[in-house]
Amino acid sequence: MMQQLMTIESLQQAFRCDELNVRRFLLDKLKQAKNDDNNVWISTISEAQLDEMLAALATKSIDDLPLYGIPFAIKDNIDLSLLPTTAACEAYIYQPLESALVVQQLMAAGAIPLGKTNLDQFATGLVGVRSPWGAVKNSFNPKYISGGSSSGSAVAVAKGQVSFALGTDTAGSGRVPAALNNIVGLKATKGLLSCTGVVPACKSLDCVTLLANTVTDLNYLLDISAKLDRSDCYSRANPITNSNASFQPKESFSGLKIGLPAKDQLAFFGDSSAQVLFEENVLRLKELGAEIITINFQPFLEAAKLLYEGPWVAERYAAIEDFFCRDPKQCLPVIEKIIGGATAHSAVSTFKAMYRLQDYKVECDAILAQVDCILTPTTGTTYTIEELEAEPIKLNSNLGYYTNFMNLLDYAAIAVPAGFLDTGLPFGITLFGAAFSDRLLLSTGAQIQAMNNFALGATKAVLPKLSSSIATKPTAGYIDIAVCGAHLSGFPLNHQLIERGGYLVKTCKTSADYRFYALAGGPPFRPGLIRVSEQGVAIEVEIWRIQENTLGSFLYGIGQPLGLGKVQLDDRSWCISFICEGYAIATAQDISQFSGWRAYIKANQSN
Repeated sequence: MMQQLMTIESLQQAFRCDELNVRRFLLDKLKQAKNDDNNVWISTISEAQLDEMLAALATKSIDDLPLYGIPFAIKDNIDLSLLPTTAACEAYIYQPLESALVVQQLMAAGAIPLGKTNLDQFATGLVGVRSPWGAVKNSFNPKYISGGSSSGSAVAVAKGQVSFALGTDTAGSGRVPAALNNIVGLKATKGLLSCTGVVPACKSLDCVTLLANTVTDLNYLLDISAKLDRSDCYSRANPITNSNASFQPKESFSGLKIGLPAKDQLAFFGDSSAQVLFEENVLRLKELGAEIITINFQPFLEAAKLLYEGPWVAERYAAIEDFFCRDPKQCLPVIEKIIGGATAHSAVSTFKAMYRLQDYKVECDAILAQVDCILTPTTGTTYTIEELEAEPIKLNSNLGYYTNFMNLLDYAAIAVPAGFLDTGLPFGITLFGAAFSDRLLLSTGAQIQAMNNFALGATKAVLPKLSSSIATKPTAGYIDIAVCGAHLSGFPLNHQLIERGGYLVKTCKTSADYRFYALAGGPPFRPGLIRVSEQGVAIEVEIWRIQENTLGSFLYGIGQPLGLGKVQLDDRSWCISFICEGYAIATAQDISQFSGWRAYIKANQSN
């Protein structure tokens, strides 16, 4: 039963109606983590530390904290002040003085970290077996790899130990384990999530990733964690076009152009069942309205080779240079071999590789511009732990066939479950697009997850019905405004709400206490809403949620005779809204009979 409550929205509802006691629930999850036998965790918090965090939560309302009591896991190359950071290397262990910024943001929203998860040492690998804490076993079959390097984080989510987890992704380290464990993973646009407090792998390419049960949860988490960080030199502000308002899953894929690699550019490494699953997903997308366009995938593959065959491996060396030079043998042999090879590259070879990458970037961007996004397998196949250990470099490279180019070319990507191989192991697909296309990818990924409708992770939990409603839950730092005219969706001034991080919460009506007028002047043409003591009617309004710290600039832009005040809604609650000064109705037209601006405009257009 508990596994069926691990999505964020389900847990919020259970906490609100007292179906779950927060402390008992979290103690149960902590016990589950401590008893794990898949080598998921490197360290977990103590019961005393949990009680300390719960005491801080007790002073807040669940309505003020969007992640109130939600358990999560942290890959152990991301700092948590409660526990040491290891990067899966015993000799490297240190105690951070403060948590990584992204961890701070999530905890400030009420989330509870249960501990630090296992990974491929120094986040170098896509396999999940390169750790002195043991190979992280796949959540479906312990003989198989879990994928890496964010292996522990992915398995913790898949097994229902946490609701979501943080990973990192430089070459596919968040997407690959998501695919191999039947969960969703977002590698957001580079710089959207802060890397302050993260042990770097390739600092210019690293991304913190989000792993969860549903794409709706990923969108909710991105809204909380994607904040500009002045202390991270690679941090980037999220543009309005990629705001939460752009998360709009639909029932069909009509109008969506999806790029597909030419058939001879796809690789499944002898796994015919993976090929069949991929082709079946493409067919379903076409049947539901997507336009599938064959693209040349070769430039993307050529760019991918630069990550390990080119000088970017030197960034891994630079990240731990002092530690590595003191004694390379402190690393696992495979990690020593990979990082040690960095010294073969010179400044000249680095610049030459950068020029080659820029050539690929121009070519790949031109291909991507022809479509909305590109679809590939996340991995072409999977392997047993025994197979991987026999050929660690080659098979790791196979797993990165569709992932290694992503950060080099500055693209965003989402991994989504897509079926089960003949072995019973999960298979996943990836959508990727240009930088800051995250909300388009999330919207499409949510549609694909709903299309396939698989159980969540390795549990029997049923996928909730597709909904973007979780994005409209109360969020600290936001304020609701009722609009009734030119600021409505699709009308001339709606952009003023979007520019302030706004998104539509709901459409409703005022109480039946108002008269509605078409004011003189324009364009833009505007209505006036005035409360009356008799002969009032209910007027249609939209409730928009904008960032609280932008309210002043919004008010400053409102011209007479309008202003902001309070209106009563049909549920008898009061909301900030546009109101009109009484003198304006002398030159205005009473349009109350239309009960809303849309109906009035439509009637005028038809006349």
